[in-house]
Order: sequence, then C-alpha cells, then structure tokens
Amino acid sequence: MRTRLAGFWRSMPLRLALLLVLLFSAVSLLSLAASYQVTKNSFENAIRADLRQDLAGFRAAPTARALALLVKAESRATNPNRVILSYLTPGGQIFGNATIARDDEGFHIVSLAGGQAELDGSYLALTDALHGGLLTIARSRAELLALRDLFINILLISLLPTVLIALSGGLILARRSKRHVEVVSRALDDMTSGNLGARVQFGPRWADDLRRIGGKLNQMAGAQETSVAALKQVSSDIAHDLKTPIQRVGVHLEDLARDLPEGSAQSAKLQHVRVEVDGIGATFQALLQLAQVEGGSARARFETVDLRALAETIVEVFDPVAAEAGQGLRAELPDAACLVEGDRALLGQMLSNLIENALRHTGPGHEVQVVLSQSGDDMCLSVRDDGPGIPEDQRDKVLQRLYRLDRSRHTPGNGLGLSLVDGVAKLHRADLVLQDNAPGLRVDVTFAKATGSIGNARS
Repeated sequence: MRTRLAGFWRSMPLRLALLLVLLFSAVSLLSLAASYQVTKNSFENAIRADLRQDLAGFRAAPTARALALLVKAESRATNPNRVILSYLTPGGQIFGNATIARDDEGFHIVSLAGGQAELDGSYLALTDALHGGLLTIARSRAELLALRDLFINILLISLLPTVLIALSGGLILARRSKRHVEVVSRALDDMTSGNLGARVQFGPRWADDLRRIGGKLNQMAGAQETSVAALKQVSSDIAHDLKTPIQRVGVHLEDLARDLPEGSAQSAKLQHVRVEVDGIGATFQALLQLAQVEGGSARARFETVDLRALAETIVEVFDPVAAEAGQGLRAELPDAACLVEGDRALLGQMLSNLIENALRHTGPGHEVQVVLSQSGDDMCLSVRDDGPGIPEDQRDKVLQRLYRLDRSRHTPGNGLGLSLVDGVAKLHRADLVLQDNAPGLRVDVTFAKATGSIGNARS
C-alpha cells in the first residue's frame, strides 16, 4: 500500500497537476498582493489629503485663542478613536480631545476626557506650528486594517477553495491517468513474461496519446506473436519431418549391430552412434510433445486427477534409480486426495521431468524431496533439491527451449525438460515458480482445486 502511494505521488500526471496548481496559486497571490498594496496606498493618500484639508481649515483662525476655541469646539463632536485634535498653546495649555505624550517606552495617545485613558490604535498624523503653538491632527488607520482583513477574507473565501478544487481535480485526473498507465504496464509485464497474447484493453475515457501508445504496443505484440508462432511451427515441422528418418537410422543401426561380433571395437563405436541417434530422436520427440502441449489440444482430455496418488506412483518409479546413484528421494504427501483438473499423462511427465532434472544435477549423497501441500483451494506440488541450484538471473532463461546453463552442457539432456514443465503448467493454468532452496533449487507448481469428487479421480 505504501509503495503504491509512493508511486502515485511520483507519477508525472500528479506532478503536472501540482505544478499547475502552484503556478496558479503564485499568480493569484501576487495579483492579490499587488491589488492590496495599490488599494492601501490609495486609502493612505486619501487620509493624508483629508488631513491636509483639515489643517488648512484650522489655519484660517486669526489668533491663537481663536484657534484654541475652534479646536475645542470641533473636538466635542469628534470621536478620538477616529480623529484626534490637539492644540498646544504658547502658554502650554492643551485644547482638543487627546494629546500625544512620551515616556521611556515611547509615544502614547492619551484622551483629554475624564480619566485620561490611553487610546489604542494606529494613526496617520500631521503637525504644524500655528500662532506660536503646535497643532496636531491625526486620523485613525482602522480603515486600512479593515482593508487588510478584507483581503485576507478574499484569500480564504475565494483563492483557497479554488486551489483546493483545482488540486482535487488534478488528483482525480492524475489517478485516472495513472490507472491507464498501469493497464499499459500490466500488458507490458505480461508480454515480457512470455504471454504474447496479452493486449492493452482500452477504456471509454482514454486520452488519445495513451491510445496511440497502447495501439503500437498491441501491434508490436501481434507481430511478435505471429513471428514466434511461425518459428515454433517451423521447429515442429522440422522435428516431425526428421522423426521418421531418424527412427529408420536407428533400425538400420540395430541391424548392423547384430552383424558385428559382440565385444569388437566396431561394435563399441556403433553403440556410441546408437546412443547419439537415440538422443537426437528424444530431442525431436520432446519438441513435438512441447508443440502439442502449447497447442492446447490436450484440454479436451482433461479429467479429475488425484495429484497425491500420481506423485506417489512417480516417486516409486524413480526411487530405485535414485538409490542406485547414491541419492535420496523422499516424498511428503498428505493423507487426503488432492484433486485437480488436467491430463494425467502430462502431469506425470511434468513431475518426472522435475525429479529427473533434480537427480541429474545433484551428485551422490544429495537428496531430492517431492512435497505436496494444500492451502485453501490451492495445491502446491514442489520438487526440492540441495544441489548447486540455478542463479536468479538464469531462472527465466532455463524455461526457454534448448537453453542450458554452462555447467550443464557436459551432462545428458537436451534443454527441453523445464520447457515442457513450463508448457504443461501453462496448459493447466498453474503457476510455476523457480526459487532458491538454500541450498539448491525449489520448483513450485500451484494448481487450483478441482470441482470433481474422488470417485471421478484417476490415479
């Protein structure tokens, strides 16, 4: 879950959506800040103009006493929280509704009404010397503070919801685009894992660019599937055409062997030739069998097969071979029947190939285990050995036709055993997994449980 979320946050559609939202937010914030600054400057200029106009009116007073009386009269009808009027006469007397005092902590505005309370707030002030005294007029900056609150509300009510809506839309689009990319990715994974029939399945809301990419992938997969099918058909045709001549060569070699003295040098050389010819015939026979398995015609012969009984039989057949080679072969089978739908002969061939492969690549003193277990509706048939194993980067390659590890090129075999195992597993829609047995190789084939009953099973 955490990995999926991390992949989602790293997806290109989401990054583009976040980039667009950030760009929109930055432009909107800059525009809002510029609008606030212009409006604030306009308000301040208007307040300063009012102050200059008020000061001009008081300058009309002819004497200091007239100015003091005018300030006193105006201050009675003026709220000091909005406008402050203060005139300090030449004699040191103060007229107005407030005065500006200074102490160690700085300047303070003190009301001249009863109690002389200190006034809070921010003001813009003009001061002028008139008739030997000092006239101060100040107007509150409350409107500017209200303007700031107004723009903050605009930010909260307008910009933030818009950003959240845009971000939500971007997330939805990114998630949809990511689902489409995952469809393409799964199809690619299936194609690279060998399922050449996999295709990108388009939905109704696919973007044109992803449709074109998916179409090209489907076109490529179709061409590759056709090429591989043609190559398999050629190999099958060659194997089919050469099978009969090789069999005839084997018959002639048997006739020649009867005419040669037993124990002679010529008879020994002829025996080596017969072994090589038998190996060639077995290779072509395996190719033909693999082609038949991959063709899927064996599904028509499917029936309910008891895997437990089949495994017990195959282990009994190989037990003398393992004992003769100084190897151990042990089976861990459940008491109850394990039923699957399949072809009994092919399943037996698959298990025989796995056991034979394990015995061939482990020397004397090693042990091969055949384990059958059931978990829910699934059954796992496992063949394990303690030999050299297969490197992780080679495990997919050994399932290919005729592929052999470098260390196995001098051992008997044709490189088709695990290919046939893989083909039989795919025919039965089983999962084939090669993994490390620490040490050795472990091959797990997991089947779905059959729906039939034990009475229909064949062992």
